[in-house]
Amino acid sequence: MEVKYKLTFKGWNNSLKKNKLLGLKCRDCGKFTCPPKMTCQECGSINLEVVEMSGEGKIVTYTVSYVPGEGRYVEAPILIVMVELDEGPWIMGNLTDIDPNRASIESLIGKRVKLGPHSKVYPGDAYSTGEEAQGGEARPTFIFA
Repeated sequence: MEVKYKLTFKGWNNSLKKNKLLGLKCRDCGKFTCPPKMTCQECGSINLEVVEMSGEGKIVTYTVSYVPGEGRYVEAPILIVMVELDEGPWIMGNLTDIDPNRASIESLIGKRVKLGPHSKVYPGDAYSTGEEAQGGEARPTFIFA
């Protein structure tokens, strides 16, 4: 039996470029998987359906990066957050509502965020070549809710 991805990286990337966060809902256990994988991250089922997720949740951890990726020097410093979505999965993205140099545990952990009005799209770097990243890679961008 051949198993195919219900939602490929290319499809997920293209949806982010349109500011839509897609994920997968398991028809067996009801849990959500995002970013997409071939199987449910909870029960391992392949009985999945593509759904649009709310893009809302709370910050569970963060880091500030002062070392940008190759060719992305204008990004530094960058505030990277891990968001627990209301649907359950954790997803990484950028937070743009606060100066990265002012980020603190008190100002971020547990705070409500939502997908911002525009996900950032970056050209591929030396490590992200191929058809999947053609036209650049989208990165989820969050703002305070």
